[in-house]
Amino acid sequence: MDFDISGLLDDWEYQPGQVVVRRFTGNDGRDKIQLRVDLGLLQMNAEGRPDGKRPFGKPSLLEHYKARLQKYRNAHEGSDEGFKLGGEDCAKLQLEALQFHHRYICLLQLEDYPGVIRDATRNLAVFEMVSKFAEAEEMAWALRQFQPQLLMVLTRAQGAMALEAENFPLAIQHAEQGVEKIRAFFNDAGHSEAAEHSGEIQSLENWLDELRAKQPISQRERLERALQEAVQREDYERAARVRDALRKLEPSE
Repeated sequence: MDFDISGLLDDWEYQPGQVVVRRFTGNDGRDKIQLRVDLGLLQMNAEGRPDGKRPFGKPSLLEHYKARLQKYRNAHEGSDEGFKLGGEDCAKLQLEALQFHHRYICLLQLEDYPGVIRDATRNLAVFEMVSKFAEAEEMAWALRQFQPQLLMVLTRAQGAMALEAENFPLAIQHAEQGVEKIRAFFNDAGHSEAAEHSGEIQSLENWLDELRAKQPISQRERLERALQEAVQREDYERAARVRDALRKLEPSE
């Protein structure tokens, strides 16, 4: 067996600062994703757990711990008080979350926005579980410190889907909500000052500016601007025609 992948890497150049990724069908018939990194490549399944494993017979470790939590609740009359995740549990969940992180970054580059939303939402559930049940706060923070980046990626995917449907107002709404969610995260974590220096917030606010600048204006907005310009120029004849056009518009136009 030839273990040397030099030829494969030579044909696929690494580009510093860029997400170099491709999607293809593997020998097992399943979709695969490859990410080019400086010293080689990462390969993952496009669906399910990225490494294809089923820990404890479950689709993922998250599902395993959710099952453990439900079993605990069943044994304690529906209460989860006393259920804890130890350091080893949190470390395992963090390593699994990293796999999904790599994949949703690749999927964002591939413009597979539903896939990004699926994986990012899944990791958000991991953060929430660890935040609630970790034995120590530092264990939870080891994962939750990455939540602003996750929320930024999730927001970009949601906004991009709205743009594909040519729904600028919805894209803007997602971006605004993303900024607020990241600010809320810092406030809840007791790091409100960090929000002022957050690269994730700055990135989304810059994107918001772009969206607002590119948003098509409605027929009503165009006529209202034309009316304002006509009045400023004292072109009252044109202003009258524009007013007539405005009166004939449907309320939604």
